[in-house]
Amino acid sequence: MRSNDKNNLDDAVDGPIDSHTPVLLYEAVDALNIKPDGVYIDGTYGRGGHAKEVLKRLSSRGLLVAIDKDPQAVCAGKRLESANFKMFHGTFGDVKTILKKIGVCGVDGVLLDLGVSSPQLDSAARGFSFSHDGPLDMRMDTDSGSTAEAWLNCVTQTELARVLKVYGEERFAPRIAKSIVTARTGERISTTRQLRELVEKAIPRKFHAAKNPATKTFQAIRIHLNRELEDLEALLSQVASILLDGARLVIISFHSLEDRIVKRFIVRESRSNVPDRLPIRQKDLPKTLFKSIGKATRPTAAEIERNPRSRSAILRVAQRSIQ
Repeated sequence: MRSNDKNNLDDAVDGPIDSHTPVLLYEAVDALNIKPDGVYIDGTYGRGGHAKEVLKRLSSRGLLVAIDKDPQAVCAGKRLESANFKMFHGTFGDVKTILKKIGVCGVDGVLLDLGVSSPQLDSAARGFSFSHDGPLDMRMDTDSGSTAEAWLNCVTQTELARVLKVYGEERFAPRIAKSIVTARTGERISTTRQLRELVEKAIPRKFHAAKNPATKTFQAIRIHLNRELEDLEALLSQVASILLDGARLVIISFHSLEDRIVKRFIVRESRSNVPDRLPIRQKDLPKTLFKSIGKATRPTAAEIERNPRSRSAILRVAQRSIQ
């Protein structure tokens, strides 16, 4: 999670991690407070780790609606489809449209496990990780949008520096942007190795800490290309209208940009919009849309030991107020 991004998932732990190891599995699913006959959304299906646990707790009359941008994840989900499970290719930012397709107006819970998945990181062909040399793709939805290669070879130096600064919180954004734009005049930048080496050369060696110096650049480009923060904002802007009274919103974030958006949303929607020091009785306070449930949850030491990529995860829970 970044604001200095001390513990970013994209630090690309050496060696493959079990691609079917969901982070904060029981903590997240328990937080949904599942009703056996309820309707739930898994907005980031991945390989179905959280979804399968949710399905275990649903009756035949319950329903889980899963969504994912990645066609490979959707293919995996399609193999699970049954009367109480529906898989959709798309973004959770379009959740209301997806629900409308199946005639669902309200749900009992929404779960998001944000960021890039282990299968995506571990596949060199996807271009998400600087640990594997491969094509610069970085698209979660490989059926649409611009690849990182296409974008990097045409973006202006000013815009590139902005993206690295805003989405990567990279202090050396201007230097890296200049290095990339200069290099592409002589050779097209087309592989993760080329990009990693350009970033490493642009950042002074004394700032090469335990974390690879290319970490923030890869993260920033990925977030920008996949509109990850825009999708999160879109989901949050409509989630109150799809959650039933008492329903839960459960979100796992992996860096500070995401978590900051989630935290601010919960704080804002959990407060009564009443001026400070205004004399008003408790029972007369306007009702809030949400209330925060518990404190932020992080993985245990045991989970981090089993799955190092979980180390930066943080889970937040909010409940739709009963109106």
